[in-house]
Amino acid sequence: MNEQGHSSTKLSKGTLLALTAGGLLVATVVVFGAILPAEFNQDPLGIGKATGLSRLWAPPEVAFDTSKAGTGTLAREYDMPFRTDTIEIPLRSGDDRTRGNELEYKVRMKKDATLIYEWTVTDIANPEEFYYDFHGHTVQEGQAMTVATYKQATGAHANGVLTAPFDGVHGWYLQNQSEGAVVVKIRLSGFYELIECCEVGNEAGIVANVPAAEAFGPPLPQ
Repeated sequence: MNEQGHSSTKLSKGTLLALTAGGLLVATVVVFGAILPAEFNQDPLGIGKATGLSRLWAPPEVAFDTSKAGTGTLAREYDMPFRTDTIEIPLRSGDDRTRGNELEYKVRMKKDATLIYEWTVTDIANPEEFYYDFHGHTVQEGQAMTVATYKQATGAHANGVLTAPFDGVHGWYLQNQSEGAVVVKIRLSGFYELIECCEVGNEAGIVANVPAAEAFGPPLPQ
């Protein structure tokens, strides 16, 4: 007993070593079982996966400067909801003298609006016998027409996306050059408006979302 009347306990060397070893063991488990999985995505003991700590790890973040990503805005919002339409267009054989083997079909779009599309031509043996011109132009009475050509080629299918460079109508001139009749099936999705029968961009009077046999609207005036 010391001078204040309190007893003192002196730990043996073995006890100190045991406590030290125990502390090191706990620290090792914490580092390898918790810190490494949560902070560095390393899980040598499998504890991080078992406890869910490994899900806390995230890679370092590097900010992307969108102002240097090129022209245009990477993310946009639109006043209208997006829409989806299917258009089936029957075209006669390439030797049809009434020019029933060709037409234009477009949709109306605002500048910077986005259109996702795919189209295929059925019942054609040689894809090189189908020609298309993907383009757009302005429709402003009394003003010069601005025209943008996106692609001119032959082939029986295409998939892609368009961001309209200006207000106007955008779509395809389609021409069947093969010996047999074909049907062009177009699927559209995005921010656009369908053009009514016989207006600029749909002079042929194609009606969307109906079978090919019913795809043409009222006949054009003679």
